Amino acid sequence: MTVTDHTQATTDAAHTHGLAASVPDASRADRPTSFDVDAFAMPTGREEDWRFSAVRDLAPVLADVEAGGTLDWDVPDLPEGVTLTDLDAASARERSVRAPGDRASAVAAAHSGGAKVLAIAPGTIVDKPITITVTGHGADARGHLLVEAGTNSEAAVVIERKGSATYSEFVSVDLAANAGLKLVLLQMWEADAVHAGEVVARLGRDSRLRGSVVTLGGKVVRLNTSVAFAGEGARVDLFGLYFADSGQHQEHQLFVDHAVPRCTSRVTYKGALAGATARTVWIGDVLIRKEAEGTDTYELNRNLVLSDGARADSVPNLEIETGEIAGAGHASATGRFDDEQMFYLRSRGISEDLARKLVVRGFFADLVQEIGVPEVEEGLMKAIELELEHVNEELSEDSHG
Repeated sequence: MTVTDHTQATTDAAHTHGLAASVPDASRADRPTSFDVDAFAMPTGREEDWRFSAVRDLAPVLADVEAGGTLDWDVPDLPEGVTLTDLDAASARERSVRAPGDRASAVAAAHSGGAKVLAIAPGTIVDKPITITVTGHGADARGHLLVEAGTNSEAAVVIERKGSATYSEFVSVDLAANAGLKLVLLQMWEADAVHAGEVVARLGRDSRLRGSVVTLGGKVVRLNTSVAFAGEGARVDLFGLYFADSGQHQEHQLFVDHAVPRCTSRVTYKGALAGATARTVWIGDVLIRKEAEGTDTYELNRNLVLSDGARADSVPNLEIETGEIAGAGHASATGRFDDEQMFYLRSRGISEDLARKLVVRGFFADLVQEIGVPEVEEGLMKAIELELEHVNEELSEDSHG
């Protein structure tokens, strides 16, 4: 399989000339893709796909230089039919479902020194989740990962990132016909970590991808997820949960490309923010091409602001090129945990800290259950509890001056 480089000279030129960089593409699909880092100018923050980003903090993962460090991979004993192998850089490019779509992921692919390939053989049914832990130790690192699910296979894969690192990555996910994959990406970084990544997925006929992204740690995390339908009857469900407190910037961008008929997509992301400098960004783009008759799609983003000064940006976008669809829609809302809610709970003998916990638990509970991996769901609720304890301590200190 050969990866086509879609980089356009006219697009590159627009990115290199001052104010021209602020002009958005006519369609989300018009953005360039390339394994060549030079195809993407260093962002300034004026570009449409970088205007909400913490560009200054992300500078280390955007530099076209070799990284000096690596991440440690803790891999369990893999079941029969599942392998994790190393692949040289040239072969990794050929087997990726497409080229990177931004500078950070292009840098990752260029300087990762090759890729790891997690392959699930055709017909393999894995009963228990495959959990891989990736740990950073403070160094700059680059990563390129391929996840390949063969025809009629079924598996759940959980990848947890923790420790400290300045890390850029490119992840390619390829589902063959009638494959089913649950992919859970946990960002549990230490407070100083910087992480920019891109996940690109291709879904074959009647395949099913259930992708979950959880971001609780890190100073700056920017994750792009793109899904392209390559066969009829496929379905993708994308879930996201994020919780930012003071000093954290968490950004999630999504693009679902309905290019073939009769496919289904659902996107549900929820975030909570607390602290004067907490910042989150969610951008959801869905494109229904004229060939994609019978498409059924919906995307939803909800944000809960727990304190003054926190800021949540939410931008849903829907492009429709055919009227022959089953359904399409999007919704976005950002609300505050206000004084009236607090008064109502306090008047019933509930402490301020517990009231805040109850509201946040209820806000996230249904989304956590959608992940579909019980081991992750249980641990995630505990992690949210720890986040809330930290937030309550910060808010209590602020209120007492």
